[in-house]
Amino acid sequence: MKIAKVIVDVPLMQTDKAFSYAVGQEFSELIEPGMRVHLPFGTGNRLVQGIVVEVLEQSEQLENLKTIAELLDPEPVLTPEQLWLADEMRHSVFSYKISCLKAMLPNLLNSNYDKLLRASDGSSSKWSELTEAQKIASAKAVRAGEISIEYLAKSKENRKIEKYLSVPDLDKLAQFEIEKRAKKRLELKYFLLRLNQEKIALKTLDFSTQIIKFFVEHDLVKIEEVEISRTKEKFAAIQSDQAKQLNAEQTQAFEKIIHNPERTFLLEGITGSGKTEVYLQTIDHFLKKGQTAIMLVPEISLTPQITNRFIARFGDKVAIMHSGLSDGEKYDEWRKIKSGQAQVVVGARSAIFAPVENLGIIIIDEEHESSYKQDSSPRYHARDIALLRAKWHGAALLLGSATPSLESRARAMRGVYDLLLLTKRANEAAILPEIQVVDMRQEISDQSTNFSQTLLQKIKEKIEKNEQIILMLNRRGYSSFVMCRECGFVVDCPNCDISLTLHMDTRTLNCHYCGHVQGIPQTCPNCQSRKIRYYGSGTQKVEEELHKILPEARVLRMDVDTTRTKNAHEKILDKFGKHEADILLGTQMIAKGLDFPNVTLVGVINADTGLNLPDFRASERAFELLMQVAGRAGRADKKGEVIIQTFNPNHYAIQLTKAQDYEKFYEKEMAFRKELSYPPYYFTVQVLISHQNEEIVIQKAYEIAQLLRQNLTTKAKILGPTARPIARTHNLFHYQILVKYRFEEQLENALNQVLELTQQRENKNLRVLIDSEPQNFV
Repeated sequence: MKIAKVIVDVPLMQTDKAFSYAVGQEFSELIEPGMRVHLPFGTGNRLVQGIVVEVLEQSEQLENLKTIAELLDPEPVLTPEQLWLADEMRHSVFSYKISCLKAMLPNLLNSNYDKLLRASDGSSSKWSELTEAQKIASAKAVRAGEISIEYLAKSKENRKIEKYLSVPDLDKLAQFEIEKRAKKRLELKYFLLRLNQEKIALKTLDFSTQIIKFFVEHDLVKIEEVEISRTKEKFAAIQSDQAKQLNAEQTQAFEKIIHNPERTFLLEGITGSGKTEVYLQTIDHFLKKGQTAIMLVPEISLTPQITNRFIARFGDKVAIMHSGLSDGEKYDEWRKIKSGQAQVVVGARSAIFAPVENLGIIIIDEEHESSYKQDSSPRYHARDIALLRAKWHGAALLLGSATPSLESRARAMRGVYDLLLLTKRANEAAILPEIQVVDMRQEISDQSTNFSQTLLQKIKEKIEKNEQIILMLNRRGYSSFVMCRECGFVVDCPNCDISLTLHMDTRTLNCHYCGHVQGIPQTCPNCQSRKIRYYGSGTQKVEEELHKILPEARVLRMDVDTTRTKNAHEKILDKFGKHEADILLGTQMIAKGLDFPNVTLVGVINADTGLNLPDFRASERAFELLMQVAGRAGRADKKGEVIIQTFNPNHYAIQLTKAQDYEKFYEKEMAFRKELSYPPYYFTVQVLISHQNEEIVIQKAYEIAQLLRQNLTTKAKILGPTARPIARTHNLFHYQILVKYRFEEQLENALNQVLELTQQRENKNLRVLIDSEPQNFV
C-alpha cells in the first residue's frame, strides 16, 4: 500500500503542509507526484482538491489515514521542477504553498472542468461519466498514448470550430433523383459529385442552409465539426524571416552568452541597438542543441510587433502566453508546451512557469519593468523565479534593458552578473534622437492648453512632411478631478480616499482603484453652486484638444479605456503602422517595444506624472519611462526628435534623460539609495495591514510591529506602522510596516508568525499581505 503526501486546496496557515493519505489499490500503479486528486478533508470529510507532492511506500500506520477519493489526472500536470519551485518560493514569497502551485497551472486546471477523452478511432467519452474501473483503464490508455485528453470548459464558445461537408457514398448521391425545377439542389448535387469525396469547408459553399439541410436529411452528405487552432491560422499569415547580420557589439554579446551557458548576463543596450536580434539568434543556437527557451516581455509591450518577430523566425515552435487570451486559449498554449510541440515560450510574467523541459536559456526583456512583480498572491518576481529555473536546468539567464534596474546593474558591477554593452543603434543610419526640454512654467499664461508652442509647431511640421508622431500622457480619462470653484469641494470616491476621474465618453466619474462609477453632478453636493469645473488632463481631454487645434490631424488613442476589447491593441497599432493616422496618443503602454520607421517626433505632454510620488523608486521609474518613450523616435533613416514638457525642468531625472546619460543617473541614484539604506544596498519587506475599522487596523499594525521587533535583530530597520499614502480603498483602511535588512536569519520565522496571527478567530476580518521587495509604495 502506498501513501501520498498531498497539499490541499485550503489556503490557511494550519493547512500549509503536506497531509498523508492512503492510496487505494486501484490507484496504486497510477499515482504520481504532480497529479491533482479529490480527497476527504476536515471533520466533515468534505471533498476538496489537492496536489500530490510525494508518493511513498507504506511507512506509517494506515488505519488512521483517510483514502484518496479519485485521481483528477491520468498524468501529472506539474513537473518535479515545478514542485521544487513551490518549495523554494514558500521561503521568500510568503504565500501558502497551494497558491504557489496553482500559479503554475492554467485556470482551466484550477476549476471543476470536465475532461474529454478521445480515442484514436475518433470516439470520445467524458471523464465525469466513466465508472471508477473505466477511469483506471482510461488513465492507463493515456499513458500508453492510445487516448488524448481535452479539458472541457462549462461553455464551449472559446473553442474555434469549423464545419466540413463530405459525401460518404458517391453512388447513393449519383442515383438520388432531384426534380429538374429544384435548380439549386441539382447544382449542389453535381458540385458534390465533381468534388469526388473530398472534404470542403461549409463556409466556402454558396448554398443556403435550407439546401444543405435537405442533403443532410437524406443522408447524402455528412457534416463534421473540426476544432481549429487559433494560433495556427495566425502563424500561417506571418511571413518567415531570416537572421540578420550582427554588428561587432552584437556578435561579442552573442558569443559570450553561448560559450558561458550557466551564467546570468545583463545586456544593457540603448534603444534601437538590436537587442531583439541578439535574443532571436541566441534562442536559435539553443534550439539547434535540442534545448528550449523562455522569452519574457512586459505585458504592455507584448504587442503583435514583438510576437510576430518570434513567429516569423521560429514558426509553430512558438507558444504565446498573455492576459489577453481566453482560458481556453491559455490552456491550448499550455498543452502545446507540455506536449513538447512548442520549444519557445514568449509571454508576460506568468509564462516564467511554462512547463518546458531541458531549458537552454531564459530571456527577460525590459528587465527593469515593475510589472514583472506579481501584485496579488503569490507575490513573486519573475526575475527571481528565472534565477531558480536557470539553476535547476543549468541554463543561461539573459536580462536586457536600455535602462537596467539599479538592483541588476549593481549585481553586474559586483560581478554577480556578466555585463554586456550595446552602445550603437543596429541601423547605422538611425542616430539617437535629439531631446528638448520645455519649461511649462514659462507657458503658464495660457492655462487652457496642454501643448506648448514648441510642441505644437513641431507636430504641424511633421504632419506637413507626412511623418508620424507619438504623444504620451501617463493619465487616462478626461480630467483628474472635478472641483467646485465656489467652496473647493472635490468629488471623492465613497470607498477610497481618492478623487474620482472624469470620463467624457461615458459621461461618468470613475474610481481607478475600486471601479466605483457615478454621474457628473450639475451642482456642488456641498454648497449647491453651479460652478463645477474639471481640472487636470487625461488622454481623452488631450485627444479632444488635438481635434480642435489640428482638425486635419488623424489621431488614434491608446489607453486602458480604448483597449478593453480583445485584439484592440493589435487593431490600433496595425492602423498606425499602415499610416492611417498621424498621431498615436496614449499612456505608458505606447512607450515600450514599438518600432515604427516613420515616427520622427515623440512628445511627452507632462513628464511630472509620477515624478514626485512618495516612493523611493519614483525618479528611477520616471527616468526609465522617458528614456523608453524617447527611444521610439527616429528608429529608421529619418532623424528623430523628442520634446519633454515639464514643470520641473531642473530635476535630475529630466536633465539626465535630455543628456541620455544612464551612467550618470545610476551614480546619482545609487548615492541617494546608499544614504537612505534602500535597495540595492538593503533588502525590503513590506507588511500591509487592512481592516474596515480604522481603530482596529492601527491596533493590529502596532501589534505586528512589536512582534517583528521582538523576533528580529537590532540590525533590521523597522519603519512604521504608518498609514498608506492612499489610506483607504475598497472601504478598507490600510497601514504599512517596512522592514529593511541586509542579513536577517530570523526573518522567515518572524513573518510566518505574522501569518499565524492572522489565523486567530478575532482576526478573521483582518487582511495582512507580506510583500518581499515591494515595487510600489503608493
